[in-house]
Amino acid sequence: MSLQSTIEWTDATWNPVTGCTEVSAGCDHCYARTFAERWRGTPGHPYEQGFDLRLWPQRLAYPLRWKKPRRIFTNSMSDLFHRDVPDDFILAVFAVMARADWHIFQVLTKRPSRLARLVPRISERLHAASGWPAHIWLGVSVETIQYAWRVERLRHVPAAVRFISAEPLLGSLHALDLADIDWLIAGGESGPGHRPCDPAWIRELRDACVLSGVAFFFKQWGGRSPKSGGRELDGRTWDEFPALAPAAGP
Repeated sequence: MSLQSTIEWTDATWNPVTGCTEVSAGCDHCYARTFAERWRGTPGHPYEQGFDLRLWPQRLAYPLRWKKPRRIFTNSMSDLFHRDVPDDFILAVFAVMARADWHIFQVLTKRPSRLARLVPRISERLHAASGWPAHIWLGVSVETIQYAWRVERLRHVPAAVRFISAEPLLGSLHALDLADIDWLIAGGESGPGHRPCDPAWIRELRDACVLSGVAFFFKQWGGRSPKSGGRELDGRTWDEFPALAPAAGP
């Protein structure tokens, strides 16, 4: 848990699930796995089990205790829709998010097919017959155009705010369809063995967002560390958030 996240597009992180398995090229140098595996075998450490998937029911109520409104990245150290997370646990996470409506919850997945299948049950748990709660955002990761299908799945989810994380960006997304997307985060890879990000790929996304009226957030160029390449794109930073977003943050 972190009440003060260093991730530029959020304020805090909440991990009722930790651990994951690889599904695509964007997972190759996963920061979460690298961090968790450092502690494997350390008795009493939250990552004693490394990056093996683990449920933390004792963490479910945390956002209800945080009274100051925050943007909360939900499961920064996992994927809520991993096949080994029980349906009922996913529904319990959404129930907490629904109750803690003074926060914004940013839920990001590489497994939108399971999300789409669970939409009827999630909507029932959220009592969302009259509309999806505006404070629960849903997004998908798209690192290359090969995974644009994730956006198609996301379009079938009745979220008030849909977003794309193009990070680590590993290729051109010039053909990406931004219809019904509210926000796009782009960034290069960081850490040992990081793969370079072509500035042309970032500019393509920025220009597409400007043309489509999609909020654009440029997180980083990447490099040995997240901050080593800086955040400026053509002489400025891009820190846009969705216009539909309710007020939150510090």
